[in-house]
Amino acid sequence: MGIGSGRNARHIGGLVAAGALLAGLSVGLSAYAAHAVDGDARAALQTAAVFAFGHGIALVLLGRAVRGTLELVSLAALLLGTLLFAGALVSRHLFAGPAFFAPWGGLLTMLGWLLQAVAALRR
Repeated sequence: MGIGSGRNARHIGGLVAAGALLAGLSVGLSAYAAHAVDGDARAALQTAAVFAFGHGIALVLLGRAVRGTLELVSLAALLLGTLLFAGALVSRHLFAGPAFFAPWGGLLTMLGWLLQAVAALRR
């Protein structure tokens, strides 16, 4: 089975759909940050929104061009990293939760981009 068929196709479709949802939800988060909070919370929520929007668009576009397992793994790392990083910022500033996962999210996101670079060089 190739990367674009069967179970892998469902995984790719899920990553593309998750990217579209991230981008869409980030618009709402950005609006909330602009109108409902001030100061540090506004800056942090705007950062989370920009991060989620950019990586959501990347997931949509890169997901449509997946050719191998390495690219699939890189997209999963981008998604998980984005959720951890942006989620930690939202958790901290909206729910007074911990920001413990933000650095792990950042590292996973960097790993995802590194894997994309490796996959591109291997083509």
